[in-house]
Amino acid sequence: MSTGIVTINRLGAQGDGIAQTEEGPVFAPFTLPGETVALAVNKTHGTLISLKQASPERVEPKCRHFGPDGVNGTCGGCTLQHASDALYHAFKRNLVIDALKSKGLAPAVAPLVIARPGERRRAVFTARQTEKELLLGFNQAQSHHIVAIGECPITSPGIVSRLATIRKIAAAMVSSAEPFRITVLETDTGLDLAFEDIKLNDRQRRSTVEAVLGERGIARVSLNGEIIIEPVKPLIDFGGVSVSPPPGAFTQATRPAEEAMARLVLDHIGKAKRVADLFAGVGTFALRIARSARVHAVEGEDKAVKALDFAARNTQGLKPVTVEKRDLFRRPMMAQELKVFDAIVFDPPRAGAEVQCHELARSGVKKVAAVSCNPTTLARDLSILVTAGYRITSVTPIDQFLWSAHVEAVATLEK
Repeated sequence: MSTGIVTINRLGAQGDGIAQTEEGPVFAPFTLPGETVALAVNKTHGTLISLKQASPERVEPKCRHFGPDGVNGTCGGCTLQHASDALYHAFKRNLVIDALKSKGLAPAVAPLVIARPGERRRAVFTARQTEKELLLGFNQAQSHHIVAIGECPITSPGIVSRLATIRKIAAAMVSSAEPFRITVLETDTGLDLAFEDIKLNDRQRRSTVEAVLGERGIARVSLNGEIIIEPVKPLIDFGGVSVSPPPGAFTQATRPAEEAMARLVLDHIGKAKRVADLFAGVGTFALRIARSARVHAVEGEDKAVKALDFAARNTQGLKPVTVEKRDLFRRPMMAQELKVFDAIVFDPPRAGAEVQCHELARSGVKKVAAVSCNPTTLARDLSILVTAGYRITSVTPIDQFLWSAHVEAVATLEK
Protein backbone atom coordinates (compact mmCIF):
# COMPACT_ATOMS: atom_id res chain seq x y z
CA MET A 1 0.00 0.00 0.00
CA SER A 2 1.31 3.42 -0.97
CA THR A 3 -0.08 6.94 -1.09
CA GLY A 4 0.30 9.59 -3.72
CA ILE A 5 -1.21 12.53 -5.53
CA VAL A 6 -2.32 11.81 -9.09
CA THR A 7 -4.39 13.29 -11.91
CA ILE A 8 -7.39 11.36 -13.20
CA ASN A 9 -7.18 10.96 -16.96
CA ARG A 10 -10.46 9.30 -17.92
CA LEU A 11 -13.39 7.18 -16.78
CA GLY A 12 -13.12 3.40 -17.09
CA ALA A 13 -15.87 1.11 -18.33
CA GLN A 14 -17.09 0.51 -14.75
CA GLY A 15 -17.31 4.23 -13.95
CA ASP A 16 -14.09 4.46 -11.93
CA GLY A 17 -11.63 7.26 -12.61
CA ILE A 18 -8.35 6.05 -14.11
CA ALA A 19 -4.98 7.65 -13.35
CA GLN A 20 -2.09 6.71 -15.62
CA THR A 21 0.97 6.34 -13.38
CA GLU A 22 4.53 5.16 -13.98
CA GLU A 23 3.51 1.79 -12.54
CA GLY A 24 0.49 1.55 -14.83
CA PRO A 25 -3.21 2.47 -14.58
CA VAL A 26 -4.81 2.97 -11.16
CA PHE A 27 -8.60 2.71 -10.84
CA ALA A 28 -10.11 5.12 -8.33
CA PRO A 29 -13.85 5.10 -7.53
CA PHE A 30 -15.63 8.43 -6.93
CA THR A 31 -13.17 10.44 -9.05
CA LEU A 32 -13.63 12.26 -12.37
CA PRO A 33 -11.42 13.13 -15.36
CA GLY A 34 -9.21 16.17 -14.77
CA GLU A 35 -9.28 15.93 -10.98
CA THR A 36 -6.17 15.94 -8.81
CA VAL A 37 -6.61 13.53 -5.93
CA ALA A 38 -4.70 11.90 -3.08
CA LEU A 39 -5.03 8.12 -3.22
CA ALA A 40 -4.07 5.14 -1.13
CA VAL A 41 -2.92 2.71 -3.80
CA ASN A 42 -2.95 -1.08 -3.57
CA LYS A 43 -1.63 -2.43 -6.87
CA THR A 44 -4.15 -1.12 -9.44
CA HIS A 45 -6.84 0.00 -6.99
CA GLY A 46 -6.90 3.48 -5.50
CA THR A 47 -8.92 4.58 -2.47
CA LEU A 48 -9.78 8.27 -2.41
CA ILE A 49 -8.20 10.05 0.56
CA SER A 50 -8.82 13.65 -0.40
CA LEU A 51 -9.80 15.79 -3.37
CA LYS A 52 -7.09 18.36 -4.19
CA GLN A 53 -8.67 19.87 -7.28
CA ALA A 54 -12.24 19.07 -8.26
CA SER A 55 -13.60 18.81 -11.78
CA PRO A 56 -16.18 21.41 -12.84
CA GLU A 57 -18.31 18.38 -13.74
CA ARG A 58 -18.47 17.25 -10.10
CA VAL A 59 -21.90 17.63 -8.47
CA GLU A 60 -23.38 16.92 -5.06
CA PRO A 61 -24.57 13.29 -4.81
CA LYS A 62 -28.33 12.80 -4.51
CA CYS A 63 -28.13 10.11 -1.82
CA ARG A 64 -26.56 10.13 1.65
CA HIS A 65 -25.52 6.49 1.20
CA PHE A 66 -23.32 7.28 -1.81
CA GLY A 67 -19.58 7.89 -1.91
CA PRO A 68 -16.62 7.24 0.38
CA ASP A 69 -18.36 9.16 3.17
CA GLY A 70 -21.71 7.39 2.82
CA VAL A 71 -23.64 6.74 6.03
CA ASN A 72 -22.70 3.32 7.49
CA GLY A 73 -20.65 2.51 4.41
CA THR A 74 -20.75 3.15 0.69
CA CYS A 75 -23.77 1.69 -1.07
CA GLY A 76 -22.67 -0.27 -4.13
CA GLY A 77 -25.85 0.44 -6.06
CA CYS A 78 -24.53 3.59 -7.77
CA THR A 79 -21.11 4.59 -9.08
CA LEU A 80 -21.60 7.98 -10.74
CA GLN A 81 -23.85 10.18 -8.63
CA HIS A 82 -20.97 12.67 -8.36
CA ALA A 83 -20.87 13.30 -12.14
CA SER A 84 -22.81 16.02 -13.93
CA ASP A 85 -25.60 14.96 -16.26
CA ALA A 86 -23.58 16.04 -19.29
CA LEU A 87 -20.55 13.96 -18.29
CA TYR A 88 -22.64 11.00 -17.19
CA HIS A 89 -24.79 10.89 -20.34
CA ALA A 90 -21.72 11.18 -22.59
CA PHE A 91 -20.02 8.37 -20.64
CA LYS A 92 -22.94 6.00 -21.21
CA ARG A 93 -23.27 6.82 -24.90
CA ASN A 94 -19.52 6.35 -25.37
CA LEU A 95 -19.69 2.87 -23.85
CA VAL A 96 -21.78 1.86 -26.86
CA ILE A 97 -19.67 3.82 -29.38
CA ASP A 98 -16.40 2.35 -28.08
CA ALA A 99 -17.76 -1.21 -28.09
CA LEU A 100 -18.85 -0.82 -31.72
CA LYS A 101 -15.48 0.69 -32.69
CA SER A 102 -13.71 -2.30 -31.18
CA LYS A 103 -15.40 -4.43 -33.86
CA GLY A 104 -14.74 -1.98 -36.66
CA LEU A 105 -18.28 -0.60 -36.65
CA ALA A 106 -18.97 3.12 -36.85
CA PRO A 107 -22.72 3.68 -37.31
CA ALA A 108 -24.39 6.87 -36.17
CA VAL A 109 -25.30 6.53 -32.49
CA ALA A 110 -28.31 8.48 -31.25
CA PRO A 111 -28.30 10.54 -28.05
CA LEU A 112 -28.83 8.57 -24.85
CA VAL A 113 -32.43 7.94 -23.79
CA ILE A 114 -32.01 9.11 -20.23
CA ALA A 115 -33.21 7.63 -16.94
CA ARG A 116 -34.65 9.73 -14.15
CA PRO A 117 -34.78 9.30 -10.38
CA GLY A 118 -37.60 7.21 -8.99
CA GLU A 119 -38.20 5.16 -12.15
CA ARG A 120 -36.79 1.78 -11.10
CA ARG A 121 -39.71 -0.62 -10.65
CA ARG A 122 -37.43 -3.61 -10.09
CA ALA A 123 -34.67 -3.79 -7.47
CA VAL A 124 -32.60 -6.62 -6.02
CA PHE A 125 -31.85 -6.13 -2.32
CA THR A 126 -29.48 -8.03 -0.06
CA ALA A 127 -30.64 -8.71 3.50
CA ARG A 128 -29.34 -10.33 6.67
CA GLN A 129 -30.74 -10.85 10.15
CA THR A 130 -28.51 -9.56 12.95
CA GLU A 131 -29.03 -9.81 16.70
CA LYS A 132 -30.56 -6.32 16.73
CA GLU A 133 -32.37 -5.93 13.40
CA LEU A 134 -32.85 -7.08 9.84
CA LEU A 135 -30.49 -5.26 7.50
CA LEU A 136 -31.94 -4.49 4.07
CA GLY A 137 -30.01 -2.69 1.37
CA PHE A 138 -27.22 -3.13 -1.15
CA ASN A 139 -23.77 -4.61 -0.83
CA GLN A 140 -20.86 -2.23 -0.59
CA ALA A 141 -18.79 -2.36 -3.79
CA GLN A 142 -16.46 -5.40 -3.84
CA SER A 143 -17.66 -6.41 -0.38
CA HIS A 144 -20.20 -8.57 1.44
CA HIS A 145 -20.96 -5.69 3.81
CA ILE A 146 -24.62 -4.69 3.54
CA VAL A 147 -25.32 -0.96 3.54
CA ALA A 148 -28.78 -0.65 5.06
CA ILE A 149 -30.77 2.00 3.22
CA GLY A 150 -33.42 4.38 4.44
CA GLU A 151 -34.15 5.77 1.02
CA CYS A 152 -33.05 5.23 -2.58
CA PRO A 153 -33.38 8.01 -5.16
CA ILE A 154 -33.25 5.67 -8.17
CA THR A 155 -35.99 3.31 -6.95
CA SER A 156 -39.72 3.99 -7.35
CA PRO A 157 -41.55 5.62 -4.44
CA GLY A 158 -43.88 2.60 -4.46
CA ILE A 159 -40.98 0.40 -3.37
CA VAL A 160 -39.14 2.86 -1.12
CA SER A 161 -42.30 3.66 0.84
CA ARG A 162 -42.71 -0.05 1.62
CA LEU A 163 -39.18 -0.80 2.87
CA ALA A 164 -40.45 -1.29 6.42
CA THR A 165 -43.06 -3.77 5.15
CA ILE A 166 -40.42 -5.67 3.16
CA ARG A 167 -38.24 -5.88 6.28
CA LYS A 168 -41.18 -7.17 8.32
CA ILE A 169 -41.94 -9.95 5.83
CA ALA A 170 -38.25 -10.83 5.50
CA ALA A 171 -37.89 -11.03 9.30
CA ALA A 172 -40.79 -13.48 9.42
CA MET A 173 -39.08 -15.75 6.90
CA VAL A 174 -35.51 -15.89 8.13
CA SER A 175 -34.03 -17.83 11.04
CA SER A 176 -30.28 -17.56 10.45
CA ALA A 177 -27.65 -14.85 10.05
CA GLU A 178 -26.84 -15.88 6.48
CA PRO A 179 -27.39 -13.18 3.82
CA PHE A 180 -30.17 -13.62 1.28
CA ARG A 181 -31.58 -11.78 -1.73
CA ILE A 182 -34.98 -10.22 -2.39
CA THR A 183 -36.03 -9.22 -5.88
CA VAL A 184 -38.79 -6.62 -5.60
CA LEU A 185 -40.96 -5.84 -8.61
CA GLU A 186 -43.57 -3.11 -8.50
CA THR A 187 -46.53 -4.39 -10.49
CA ASP A 188 -49.88 -2.83 -11.32
CA THR A 189 -51.49 -4.78 -8.48
CA GLY A 190 -48.84 -4.53 -5.76
CA LEU A 191 -45.30 -5.55 -4.88
CA ASP A 192 -44.02 -8.95 -5.99
CA LEU A 193 -41.34 -10.18 -3.55
CA ALA A 194 -39.12 -13.04 -4.74
CA PHE A 195 -36.80 -14.40 -2.02
CA GLU A 196 -33.72 -16.55 -2.59
CA ASP A 197 -31.22 -18.38 -0.33
CA ILE A 198 -33.56 -19.01 2.62
CA LYS A 199 -34.59 -22.36 4.13
CA LEU A 200 -38.20 -22.11 5.29
CA ASN A 201 -39.81 -24.35 7.90
CA ASP A 202 -43.55 -24.70 8.56
CA ARG A 203 -43.53 -22.18 11.41
CA GLN A 204 -41.77 -19.57 9.31
CA ARG A 205 -44.13 -20.24 6.42
CA ARG A 206 -47.12 -19.53 8.70
CA SER A 207 -45.43 -16.40 10.07
CA THR A 208 -44.79 -15.17 6.54
CA VAL A 209 -48.41 -15.68 5.50
CA GLU A 210 -49.61 -13.84 8.63
CA ALA A 211 -47.18 -10.97 8.01
CA VAL A 212 -48.36 -10.56 4.41
CA LEU A 213 -52.04 -10.72 5.31
CA GLY A 214 -51.43 -7.97 7.86
CA GLU A 215 -50.16 -5.61 5.19
CA ARG A 216 -51.59 -3.89 2.14
CA GLY A 217 -49.98 -3.62 -1.27
CA ILE A 218 -48.25 -7.02 -1.41
CA ALA A 219 -49.33 -9.03 -4.45
CA ARG A 220 -47.14 -12.10 -4.00
CA VAL A 221 -44.32 -13.59 -1.94
CA SER A 222 -42.26 -16.47 -3.31
CA LEU A 223 -39.16 -18.41 -2.29
CA ASN A 224 -36.83 -19.93 -4.88
CA GLY A 225 -39.65 -19.85 -7.43
CA GLU A 226 -42.30 -21.40 -5.13
CA ILE A 227 -45.28 -19.19 -4.30
CA ILE A 228 -45.71 -18.82 -0.52
CA ILE A 229 -48.74 -16.53 -0.69
CA GLU A 230 -50.43 -14.61 -3.49
CA PRO A 231 -53.18 -12.29 -2.18
CA VAL A 232 -53.63 -10.91 -5.71
CA LYS A 233 -52.09 -11.92 -9.02
CA PRO A 234 -49.20 -9.57 -9.88
CA LEU A 235 -49.77 -7.97 -13.28
CA ILE A 236 -47.60 -5.88 -15.58
CA ASP A 237 -48.78 -4.18 -18.76
CA PHE A 238 -47.16 -4.63 -22.18
CA GLY A 239 -48.87 -2.20 -24.53
CA GLY A 240 -52.33 -2.93 -23.18
CA VAL A 241 -51.77 -6.67 -22.58
CA SER A 242 -51.70 -7.74 -18.93
CA VAL A 243 -49.15 -10.42 -18.03
CA SER A 244 -48.60 -12.18 -14.72
CA PRO A 245 -44.85 -12.90 -14.63
CA PRO A 246 -43.58 -16.00 -12.83
CA PRO A 247 -41.78 -15.40 -9.51
CA GLY A 248 -38.44 -13.66 -10.03
CA ALA A 249 -38.92 -13.41 -13.79
CA PHE A 250 -36.83 -10.99 -15.80
CA THR A 251 -38.52 -7.69 -16.61
CA GLN A 252 -37.05 -4.42 -17.81
CA ALA A 253 -36.01 -2.36 -14.79
CA THR A 254 -37.98 0.76 -15.71
CA ARG A 255 -41.20 1.27 -17.61
CA PRO A 256 -39.94 4.36 -19.56
CA ALA A 257 -36.90 2.42 -20.85
CA GLU A 258 -39.10 -0.52 -21.82
CA GLU A 259 -41.46 1.76 -23.71
CA ALA A 260 -38.56 3.47 -25.50
CA MET A 261 -37.20 0.08 -26.58
CA ALA A 262 -40.62 -1.06 -27.75
CA ARG A 263 -41.16 2.10 -29.84
CA LEU A 264 -37.82 1.61 -31.59
CA VAL A 265 -38.55 -2.05 -32.31
CA LEU A 266 -42.12 -1.45 -33.52
CA ASP A 267 -41.14 1.50 -35.71
CA HIS A 268 -38.42 -0.58 -37.34
CA ILE A 269 -40.43 -3.70 -38.14
CA GLY A 270 -43.20 -1.50 -39.53
CA LYS A 271 -45.78 -3.44 -41.52
CA ALA A 272 -44.12 -6.84 -41.21
CA LYS A 273 -46.74 -9.59 -41.25
CA ARG A 274 -44.76 -12.42 -39.62
CA VAL A 275 -42.26 -11.73 -36.85
CA ALA A 276 -40.08 -13.97 -34.68
CA ASP A 277 -39.24 -12.73 -31.18
CA LEU A 278 -36.19 -14.60 -29.91
CA PHE A 279 -35.32 -14.68 -26.18
CA ALA A 280 -38.89 -13.43 -25.77
CA GLY A 281 -39.11 -13.63 -21.98
CA VAL A 282 -42.67 -13.01 -20.77
CA GLY A 283 -43.60 -11.07 -23.91
CA THR A 284 -42.21 -7.55 -23.58
CA PHE A 285 -42.00 -7.20 -27.37
CA ALA A 286 -44.02 -10.17 -28.67
CA LEU A 287 -47.30 -9.05 -27.14
CA ARG A 288 -46.92 -5.50 -28.42
CA ILE A 289 -45.99 -6.73 -31.90
CA ALA A 290 -49.06 -9.01 -31.91
CA ARG A 291 -51.30 -5.97 -32.20
CA SER A 292 -50.36 -5.83 -35.89
CA ALA A 293 -48.46 -9.00 -36.87
CA ARG A 294 -48.37 -12.76 -36.37
CA VAL A 295 -45.67 -13.57 -33.80
CA HIS A 296 -43.63 -16.65 -33.01
CA ALA A 297 -42.12 -16.15 -29.54
CA VAL A 298 -39.16 -18.34 -28.56
CA GLU A 299 -37.89 -18.52 -24.97
CA GLY A 300 -35.88 -21.04 -22.97
CA GLU A 301 -37.56 -20.55 -19.57
CA ASP A 302 -40.66 -22.73 -19.27
CA LYS A 303 -42.58 -20.55 -16.80
CA ALA A 304 -41.98 -17.44 -18.90
CA VAL A 305 -43.27 -19.22 -22.01
CA LYS A 306 -46.43 -20.25 -20.17
CA ALA A 307 -47.03 -16.71 -18.84
CA LEU A 308 -46.64 -15.26 -22.34
CA ASP A 309 -48.92 -17.90 -23.86
CA PHE A 310 -51.62 -17.40 -21.22
CA ALA A 311 -51.61 -13.63 -21.73
CA ALA A 312 -51.84 -13.97 -25.53
CA ARG A 313 -54.69 -16.48 -25.34
CA ASN A 314 -56.68 -14.30 -22.93
CA THR A 315 -56.34 -10.96 -24.72
CA GLN A 316 -58.74 -9.95 -27.46
CA GLY A 317 -57.60 -8.12 -30.58
CA LEU A 318 -54.20 -9.80 -31.03
CA LYS A 319 -52.92 -11.48 -34.16
CA PRO A 320 -52.01 -15.16 -33.68
CA VAL A 321 -49.15 -15.73 -31.21
CA THR A 322 -47.33 -19.07 -31.16
CA VAL A 323 -44.82 -19.92 -28.45
CA GLU A 324 -41.89 -22.30 -28.33
CA LYS A 325 -39.76 -23.36 -25.38
CA ARG A 326 -36.25 -23.61 -26.79
CA ASP A 327 -32.75 -23.01 -25.50
CA LEU A 328 -31.41 -20.75 -28.23
CA PHE A 329 -27.85 -21.03 -26.91
CA ARG A 330 -27.81 -24.80 -27.41
CA ARG A 331 -30.33 -25.05 -30.24
CA PRO A 332 -30.64 -21.79 -32.18
CA MET A 333 -33.35 -21.32 -34.79
CA MET A 334 -31.78 -22.35 -38.06
CA ALA A 335 -31.57 -20.17 -41.17
CA GLN A 336 -34.17 -22.29 -42.92
CA GLU A 337 -36.62 -21.81 -40.05
CA LEU A 338 -36.05 -18.05 -39.97
CA LYS A 339 -36.60 -17.46 -43.70
CA VAL A 340 -40.39 -17.49 -43.34
CA PHE A 341 -40.35 -14.31 -41.24
CA ASP A 342 -40.42 -10.69 -42.41
CA ALA A 343 -38.59 -9.45 -39.31
CA ILE A 344 -36.65 -10.81 -36.34
CA VAL A 345 -36.36 -9.30 -32.85
CA PHE A 346 -33.84 -10.65 -30.36
CA ASP A 347 -33.19 -9.61 -26.76
CA PRO A 348 -30.69 -12.04 -25.21
CA PRO A 349 -29.06 -12.05 -21.75
CA ARG A 350 -25.66 -10.40 -21.25
CA ALA A 351 -23.88 -13.23 -23.07
CA GLY A 352 -25.49 -12.08 -26.30
CA ALA A 353 -26.69 -14.21 -29.21
CA GLU A 354 -23.53 -15.22 -31.07
CA VAL A 355 -24.61 -18.69 -32.22
CA GLN A 356 -28.09 -17.47 -33.12
CA CYS A 357 -26.67 -14.54 -35.09
CA HIS A 358 -24.63 -16.87 -37.30
CA GLU A 359 -27.89 -18.55 -38.32
CA LEU A 360 -29.67 -15.23 -38.66
CA ALA A 361 -26.85 -13.99 -40.89
CA ARG A 362 -27.55 -16.87 -43.30
CA SER A 363 -31.33 -16.43 -43.26
CA GLY A 364 -31.72 -13.33 -45.42
CA VAL A 365 -34.53 -11.93 -43.24
CA LYS A 366 -34.99 -8.31 -44.34
CA LYS A 367 -35.34 -6.55 -40.99
CA VAL A 368 -33.67 -7.23 -37.63
CA ALA A 369 -34.02 -5.44 -34.29
CA ALA A 370 -31.35 -6.25 -31.70
CA VAL A 371 -31.97 -5.34 -28.06
CA SER A 372 -29.02 -5.63 -25.69
CA CYS A 373 -27.93 -5.04 -22.10
CA ASN A 374 -24.23 -5.48 -22.94
CA PRO A 375 -22.51 -3.24 -25.53
CA THR A 376 -19.59 -5.66 -25.88
CA THR A 377 -21.66 -8.67 -26.92
CA LEU A 378 -23.98 -6.45 -28.97
CA ALA A 379 -21.00 -5.21 -31.01
CA ARG A 380 -19.88 -8.80 -31.58
CA ASP A 381 -23.35 -9.88 -32.70
CA LEU A 382 -23.80 -6.88 -35.01
CA SER A 383 -20.40 -7.55 -36.55
CA ILE A 384 -21.58 -11.04 -37.52
CA LEU A 385 -24.64 -9.59 -39.23
CA VAL A 386 -22.77 -6.77 -40.96
CA THR A 387 -20.22 -9.22 -42.33
CA ALA A 388 -23.15 -11.13 -43.86
CA GLY A 389 -24.42 -8.04 -45.67
CA TYR A 390 -26.73 -6.39 -43.15
CA ARG A 391 -26.66 -2.61 -42.80
CA ILE A 392 -27.02 -0.96 -39.40
CA THR A 393 -29.72 1.72 -39.74
CA SER A 394 -29.77 2.98 -36.15
CA VAL A 395 -28.23 2.47 -32.72
CA THR A 396 -29.90 4.00 -29.66
CA PRO A 397 -28.34 3.76 -26.19
CA ILE A 398 -30.90 3.60 -23.38
CA ASP A 399 -30.34 4.18 -19.68
CA GLN A 400 -32.44 2.39 -17.10
CA PHE A 401 -29.82 1.77 -14.42
CA LEU A 402 -29.34 5.34 -13.28
CA TRP A 403 -25.85 6.40 -12.08
CA SER A 404 -24.36 2.98 -12.86
CA ALA A 405 -22.07 1.75 -15.64
CA HIS A 406 -24.79 -0.41 -17.22
CA VAL A 407 -26.32 0.74 -20.50
CA GLU A 408 -28.84 -0.85 -22.85
CA ALA A 409 -29.09 -0.36 -26.59
CA VAL A 410 -31.42 -1.06 -29.49
CA ALA A 411 -29.86 -1.53 -32.92
CA THR A 412 -31.85 -1.89 -36.13
CA LEU A 413 -30.58 -3.55 -39.30
CA GLU A 414 -31.79 -4.14 -42.86
CA LYS A 415 -30.72 -6.28 -45.76
